[in-house]
Amino acid sequence: MPPPYDDWEPVIGLEIHAQLCTRTKLFCGCETSFGAAPNTHTCPVCLGLPGALPVLNEHALRLATMGALALGCTVNARSVFARKNYFYPDLPKGYQISQFELPLASDGHLTIAADLGRRTVGITRVHMEEDAGKSTHGVGELSLIDLNRAGTPLIEIVGEPDLRSPAEARDYMKQVHQTLMFAAVNDGNLEQGSFRCDANVSLRKRGTETFGVRAELKNINSFRFVEDALEVEIQRQLRLLQGGGKLTPQTRGYNAEKRETYLLRHKEDNEGYRYFPEPDLPPLVLDDGWVNALREALPPSASSRRETYETEYQLTAYAAGVMTSHPKVAQLFDDVVAGGAKPVKAANFIQAEVLRDTKTHGLDASLPITSNQLIELLALVAKGAISGKQAKRVYAAMVDSKRSAGDIVTELGLAVIADEDTLRSLIDQVVVDHPKQVASYRAGKTALLGFFVGQLMKATRGSADPKLSSKLLKQVLATQPPAPPHSAPPEGNQP
Repeated sequence: MPPPYDDWEPVIGLEIHAQLCTRTKLFCGCETSFGAAPNTHTCPVCLGLPGALPVLNEHALRLATMGALALGCTVNARSVFARKNYFYPDLPKGYQISQFELPLASDGHLTIAADLGRRTVGITRVHMEEDAGKSTHGVGELSLIDLNRAGTPLIEIVGEPDLRSPAEARDYMKQVHQTLMFAAVNDGNLEQGSFRCDANVSLRKRGTETFGVRAELKNINSFRFVEDALEVEIQRQLRLLQGGGKLTPQTRGYNAEKRETYLLRHKEDNEGYRYFPEPDLPPLVLDDGWVNALREALPPSASSRRETYETEYQLTAYAAGVMTSHPKVAQLFDDVVAGGAKPVKAANFIQAEVLRDTKTHGLDASLPITSNQLIELLALVAKGAISGKQAKRVYAAMVDSKRSAGDIVTELGLAVIADEDTLRSLIDQVVVDHPKQVASYRAGKTALLGFFVGQLMKATRGSADPKLSSKLLKQVLATQPPAPPHSAPPEGNQP
């Protein structure tokens, strides 16, 4: 449950900025790759030089539209780019090309499993815009400007003020993040700034509908930080209101080390940005057929996959969540199941073995084996050719190679011992070697069966067929050995 905050209720809405997965910028051909030397990915257009004209990146438009559709929005047939005017050193033109009154899409929604139960959160609009550059302060007595990011294509997802706790804001941010990654629209790299948010929060008396005075927390690029920053800001506002103070609209930053928010500037309203249509770009008119084709091309979402995994495949909610932790993991699981593996067995093996050796970076993932290798390995287990324990040995030998499971089984001399006579002989030896445990088992301590199975597996290096071994062990242990013949007392010497 969310903190009580006495008789006050938080009202929270997020504005999420997601960089689109394009090779070049929104209105020019400069690269968007991360980590280049400062000011090397620039040109007259993204530097805002006089006379340079913007040209819209078609791939960015395609990705933005797919992102809006994945978020349940209605894509507008006509939208307009606008100039958002403000002056900041890393904004070379003195304005940002964005959208305002006529955005790309509107009226979306996402469902989150929040601390108040499953709730639907509204999305006001999704619009396209270019990013600003990056300021680095405190380099000696200097502030340095890197304009490599200037002009990078973004979508801004403006959420309705439907969130009622910092934890809900965290869960909503995670859901948007996952939705865009599974749609292959955004790479999800929070640490590189390609997914970040501004969080708006105010307080109002419980039971009232009027919004309080809003503060905006800028540029938060962590799920944990958005929850922490909102909690800190709510407590600041609460102390001020309870002390009889008055709140003013502000834009604030968050210092995670000090766990405090700090004033950046007093907040302007939209009129302060003096929006007007961008004269160098015509209105954007989208054909219904083009939009519908993109809707059909959308890959399955993480939420739809989780529902399938839980209802059709009988995975637990936790396992379904792990299988949808990354698009590449979900694709591996889907491919393995399509190849004939039992879903629960496949999910368990991926969780226990494969993910330990998997590395992800954005939309990319380095998987230790291919889906075909895993399909063959699980098929060998399913038909009893190798045991589950042996499968782990085979997998370890298969990691980061192109070798087949069958070749490795042959090479290691692995095969399940399923011959009853062979197993009975081995079981007889286990029984002879552990008389005390046998006596305890026959005295009623049947939980010792696991001990005997373990001893048999040890003797066969994990090769004994588990089901047959348990069956034969029960039979042998349940059989009381014949009692020794009763001896007559020795006859004494006759007088």
